[in-house]
Amino acid sequence: AKFMEICPFLGVSKKLDSASGMGIAVTFVMICATIVTYPIHHFILVPNNLAYLDTLVFILVIALFVQLVETAMKKLLPPLYKSLGVYLPLITTNCAVLGVTILNVDNFSDAPTFLEGYGKALLYAGCAGIGFTLALIIFAGIRTRMEDSDIPEFFKGIPATLIAASIVSLSFLAFSGMS
Repeated sequence: AKFMEICPFLGVSKKLDSASGMGIAVTFVMICATIVTYPIHHFILVPNNLAYLDTLVFILVIALFVQLVETAMKKLLPPLYKSLGVYLPLITTNCAVLGVTILNVDNFSDAPTFLEGYGKALLYAGCAGIGFTLALIIFAGIRTRMEDSDIPEFFKGIPATLIAASIVSLSFLAFSGMS
């Protein structure tokens, strides 16, 4: 329904290992950012009438977790770290991660109890991350098959990728009525 992560999508969906690594990293950052931002919003920003600082605070929290992931990946998984390249630090400016944290605050703030809203927010963050990971993995498979296909020269590369992404996105329209 919302395609907020075009840069890493186009950059790391060429190979299955880099696509799954990016998906796992984004999922981890989404969940960790939600763990921290939801309570900050409810217990610090809202009571002090500072809710207008949500975006700034959320970006700082996301940047902290991206640095944590980048440092851990550099030490523990150097090949994956090199294959993700510049796209790993770009998780900080990732609209999907920021979008999940803001949507969690907007959608689940009216829950009867804090714990109920917090649980729903964590579930939403995890499912959004899993959905993004699945989309990257599916598209990595499609891009692998496209490399072996006979595509006209002027469509090779990004044009064919964007056309394929639009066709794949149509298949997800079947899920749009589910809630």
